[in-house]
Amino acid sequence: MMNVSDRKNKVPYLKQRAIGAYLGLAIGDALGASVEFMTPREIVAQYKVHNKIIGGGWLYLKAGQVTDDTEMSLALGDAIIKAGKVDAPVIAQSFSDWMARKPVDMGNTVRRGIVRFRQHGITEMPESEHDAGNGACMRTLPIALFGLGESLEVVRDWSQAQAHITHHNKISDAAILCVIEMIQTSLMGTVSLADLQHTADRLIADFPIFAFDKKREENPSGYIVDTIKAVFQSLFETNDFESCLIDVVNRGGDADTTGAIAGMIAGAFYGRAEIPQKWLKALDDVVKKQCIDQAETLIEQSAYYRSLS
Repeated sequence: MMNVSDRKNKVPYLKQRAIGAYLGLAIGDALGASVEFMTPREIVAQYKVHNKIIGGGWLYLKAGQVTDDTEMSLALGDAIIKAGKVDAPVIAQSFSDWMARKPVDMGNTVRRGIVRFRQHGITEMPESEHDAGNGACMRTLPIALFGLGESLEVVRDWSQAQAHITHHNKISDAAILCVIEMIQTSLMGTVSLADLQHTADRLIADFPIFAFDKKREENPSGYIVDTIKAVFQSLFETNDFESCLIDVVNRGGDADTTGAIAGMIAGAFYGRAEIPQKWLKALDDVVKKQCIDQAETLIEQSAYYRSLS
């Protein structure tokens, strides 16, 4: 049993890293959305370096507005909080309710999975080599927070339960579990970037397609392999939250999602205090509050948090 003093020290620290992860997700999404589908050369021509949350982009967003990356994460988190567990039908209904609100953006694979649930009540798509997009990974943060302290087997089951509603693919599953592990170990605050790279190396050992070499991954597509390689390069070639996110979104391509995934890992690793105030101020206030509230609630419901009592 942990003494009261130890618990008082650990709880605020853990919550701040959880909040950092959620705000990092939203900030990476909002920052990257402005340059989504642009090439690095086009970004340089228009911005030199894109480093401000200004909205715009092909979706004509308001400054601080987020896309489906953050919105689906919040929908997943809402479902977990509502059910008190990871329940695929509740999650699928939450995704369906989100789609009914006519979001500003939605991937085709996501749409197909939600429509199938609406029509047949099925919460698992058939396994497909064509469904290795990044749409299930971008929204995985609530699983990482709620699942902190659970066994790897439980976290894997929960991860796949939410992912397979829209994306059922072994490569995607492996990448998502790797991202979750990086977030969860970062939440503890006792790891280095080298430790996170060891986690990436284990993924690469099982799936060599994820190997990232010295060639810069530019204009990454929505394919999970392209996305994760860009995220890994940016994470391991920088030394602070701001540099990591600027690096990854200026690669262009599916920049809102590379920004979101890099943001959730870097936010957990560096913590809330390392997120630039200029970006926090620029983020939509409603979204900011939702991220903070949900991060606190999910981490409080985790097995690890409950073990601190």
